[in-house]
Amino acid sequence: MPLEDKEFDMLSDERFMQDALKEAWRAAGKGEVPVGAVIVKDGRVIARGHNLRERLGDPTAHAEMLAMRDAALVVGGWRLNGCTLYVTMEPCPMCAGAAIQGRLDRIVYGAPDPKAGAAGSCVDILSLDCFNHKVAVTGGVLSEKCAFVVREFFRKLRAGEPEQNRGPGKLPEGGCHAGPDLI
Repeated sequence: MPLEDKEFDMLSDERFMQDALKEAWRAAGKGEVPVGAVIVKDGRVIARGHNLRERLGDPTAHAEMLAMRDAALVVGGWRLNGCTLYVTMEPCPMCAGAAIQGRLDRIVYGAPDPKAGAAGSCVDILSLDCFNHKVAVTGGVLSEKCAFVVREFFRKLRAGEPEQNRGPGKLPEGGCHAGPDLI
């Protein structure tokens, strides 16, 4: 018996969120806030990204932004029609705005972000009708695993030296490698 469409979508969403989680762990390994993203078109990953704000000294170097830039190179233009962004944490206003401007079909996120989320937690930019493009949103996919990587990162950070004393890309002694084997 074939899977219902909704069940198939859920399994696909979880599979691609696993890829985004691997990117989040890569960010943690570099001393970055562990958010990871992948962009999928026609059932395959075409772009990946993880936070690199500290390493690049760039306030726009969010996982989503970097993945969207790479996806635009792959598709040959800024219009990302037919693409879905999978990201481990609810997008911020900047990333939500870029998703609208880039014409993404859909965003699937893991953990909500009550301090900066723009898909309903803090604000809901993605539900506004004033924009010329509407991005569908699905939240809460593998939310516990997505939240765990962030909690683990900040737990290790608090146990080590304060963030302001770290150089770019440096973690407290021992790193933050509870790791990809947990996903």
